[in-house]
Amino acid sequence: MADQISEQNEGPTPEQIQRGRRTAILLFAVGFGPMLFATIMFYTGWLNPAGNTNNGTLIDPVMPISSLHLQTAAGEPLEGRFGPEKADAQWLMMVVAGECGADCEQLLYLARQVNIALGKNANRVGRAALLESLPADLSSRWSSEYSLMERLSPAPGTAPVWPPGIDPQTSPRILLVDPFGNLMMSYGAGNTGKEILKDLKHLLKLSQIG
Repeated sequence: MADQISEQNEGPTPEQIQRGRRTAILLFAVGFGPMLFATIMFYTGWLNPAGNTNNGTLIDPVMPISSLHLQTAAGEPLEGRFGPEKADAQWLMMVVAGECGADCEQLLYLARQVNIALGKNANRVGRAALLESLPADLSSRWSSEYSLMERLSPAPGTAPVWPPGIDPQTSPRILLVDPFGNLMMSYGAGNTGKEILKDLKHLLKLSQIG
């Protein structure tokens, strides 16, 4: 009996540890491999068929969403929603602007319509907005037209560090964030809803994460 108890307390054998590591690697590859593959393809264009390039502007170098120092209405850090450990992480279309004028509202409208047009995949993509100010007319319509557009704000004592070429004060943008929390692409007033929808459909088809 003492020998049996001793054997039970010895812990896993090296073979069991190695088998466990292989299983963990396999599970990670199955779960997150498609997401990594899709991200690499969009960043590099690798294996993209001719004529099937992205319509947005790639953010280069890639920046983490944490660099924007944003928080939700509940005061929680936005970056906490993303990462490989988050089973429910979504893609995010985030409209960023200073004063929300005509171009800004056009992007709000496009983000809403693109999200709806995704159909059964609409729940895989969230919508949010970081807006410095709203005109009175838009403010009065917000709850009826953009109730699902989450409002974000900079964390107290911080200011967003924008990717190169992004200046929401002068040019409102839609920033696309992947489920890992990477700022990967942007769209401006010159982009159409059809272009944004095509990119998102392509990404969601390649990736089973988010």
